[in-house]
Amino acid sequence: MAGFIAGMTGLSVLDAIVLSIFFALIIWGASNKLGRKGEFNEDNTSLEAMKSLRGFAAFGILFHHISQEPFFQEEGVLSVFVNAGVYFVAIFFFCSGYGLIKSLDTKKDYLKGFMKKRVVKAIIVPFYINVLIYGLLIFLMKIPLEPAQWVTNLLGLTMMNSYAWFPIVLTLLYIVFYLCFKHIKNRKVSFCVIGAFIILIGMIFCVEGHYAWWYGPENWWMSDQYWMNWMKWWQGENVFWFSGEWWVNTAPAFLAGLMFATYEEKIRAFFKKDFAGRFGKLLIITLVLDGISSFGQGFFGYWSEWEGNGPAIGDKIITYFLQIPVLFIFAPTVLIFMMKYHAENPVTRFFGKYALHTYLMNLAAITFCRFIEVPDMVVCVGDVKNNLLIYAVSVVLLSVLLGMAEQKITDNVQYLLSGNKVKKVVDHSRPELLEKDGKHATKHSVAKEEKEEDGK
Repeated sequence: MAGFIAGMTGLSVLDAIVLSIFFALIIWGASNKLGRKGEFNEDNTSLEAMKSLRGFAAFGILFHHISQEPFFQEEGVLSVFVNAGVYFVAIFFFCSGYGLIKSLDTKKDYLKGFMKKRVVKAIIVPFYINVLIYGLLIFLMKIPLEPAQWVTNLLGLTMMNSYAWFPIVLTLLYIVFYLCFKHIKNRKVSFCVIGAFIILIGMIFCVEGHYAWWYGPENWWMSDQYWMNWMKWWQGENVFWFSGEWWVNTAPAFLAGLMFATYEEKIRAFFKKDFAGRFGKLLIITLVLDGISSFGQGFFGYWSEWEGNGPAIGDKIITYFLQIPVLFIFAPTVLIFMMKYHAENPVTRFFGKYALHTYLMNLAAITFCRFIEVPDMVVCVGDVKNNLLIYAVSVVLLSVLLGMAEQKITDNVQYLLSGNKVKKVVDHSRPELLEKDGKHATKHSVAKEEKEEDGK
């Protein structure tokens, strides 16, 4: 967060355009109660408000991924987004946890058929469709893969699409949620178990690291020659599950969503009594925690193994525990601020609707735009110093188009697998929103069900 603000100095033309769009989206369709004592947005957690919030986050994630491209980092363009992605993803986890509790509290027998409808149909099926799509693209592009890698990638045990870690983690969290709330009657105990699971997967990453450090000579990853000549395909980065801090550091926001939904009325009442004073203190706490997180990443770091000190498991553990507090509290801070100010507009609602699939197809768009050639103009990372704006716009537009196409394919596959007569409209960005008893619904009835989930 502090890095996002600090990066707003020395802006390029592209930075100015993108940030202007962000500010416009914040202002467009705003519901503003700031400065109005005793007045609050009672719809700050409604379906439309949450969808717009997810859309805003999805838009930010696209530019986060673009900002990580080597030429953008070399030129210092979109640097405000380099470290901001973690906060955007935290919003997605928070919304998922929030939606589960609201559904559990408002829908009769919500856990009945949960695994089939909310996990298999809503998350696993879209995930494997994405695996097949990326497999086809890799085959058509003639990218060499080992036979064993084809098998493990198609099974989902290793990553065909390195951006597709989110549905894997979300599936695991949904399964733990289901087991806890089905078999544990005390909700606080369930929260503790889910929290322990989140810490467990965090420790898995800290031990596993970014690559197979345990195979090969000591500190093999420090040698360019080893990477080029002797490294096995499964030793590299982004191959196995949890081979990166991004797999685990935003998951605490899922628990925050569960807890916020459970105690929402009490939270709202608490802040309504003295919003300016109490939110001001919350904001200061959030900023302090962000500073602590930044200190941990700078002083210890997730990538400290590149200092030649082995896997540096201890540094990762310290960095992880210094970062998760701010990612636990960030999304609730945003939701509480939305009691006074939030914005909904067609753009944020659009990105909210196609959030998951736009995100999943973003890597394909980035890869394609690296190498596409236009007459008299090369739009690729290898030669984009003067074409960064064209590249960024191309990636966003292509991500949206591919995301819409993949969601259409996913909807049709789910329809065929269901064997029902009425086609169902599914919001994949919120997998918890599926009809009861395996029945399909019209667009109207899905909207009605979603409103009920939000308590409206």
